[in-house]
Amino acid sequence: MQRQTWAQLVYKVLEPLYPNPKPALNFESPFQLLVATVLSAQCTDEQVNQVTPALFKRFPDPRSFAQADATELESLIYSTGFYHTKARAIKELASTIVSEFGGQVPDTMEALTSLRGVGRKTASVFLSACYNKPALIVDTHVSRLCVRLGFTTSRDPQKAEATLAELYTENQWVAIGHCLNQHGRQVCKSRKPDCPHCPLRDHCPKRGL
Repeated sequence: MQRQTWAQLVYKVLEPLYPNPKPALNFESPFQLLVATVLSAQCTDEQVNQVTPALFKRFPDPRSFAQADATELESLIYSTGFYHTKARAIKELASTIVSEFGGQVPDTMEALTSLRGVGRKTASVFLSACYNKPALIVDTHVSRLCVRLGFTTSRDPQKAEATLAELYTENQWVAIGHCLNQHGRQVCKSRKPDCPHCPLRDHCPKRGL
């Protein structure tokens, strides 16, 4: 099966199984999603959602985060892990948003990734969720599936992103990223993929297994 045909079959099979590609993080403003996404690094979304209500009540906007006492901020985000690094990143990105973007979170990949603690994955989540822009959200699950499904031979996130951009149209980007992420979490797991119950089992090349 040609790679392009296979890619579209993957989309056709998975898209109905994993609908509603929305962030699992709770937020009420673009800046809140940005902070929550930074906190989610090496932390579950569920844990972040337990932390953010009190955090956002105490610091409701970029200016208040920029002026926050570091010790207090760290205490509020302690349970998300790496709280020293995350607190510094959030304070710095908040200061940059205030000083360089007038208190508004920017809406381009280049501007977002110029912020401390914001990589392409975080920026892609933000652009798709807050500004309805086409973006490919590539994390470790998506990178792993891109190899196993035979889309690419590299697990490098940027190479996986470039490959998916070639295989799918822009209006499919958000959905396919979500589908591959959820399929990687629920079925095609890193250590023990559930191949017998995978809906792609009849065609999957199972690369790297």
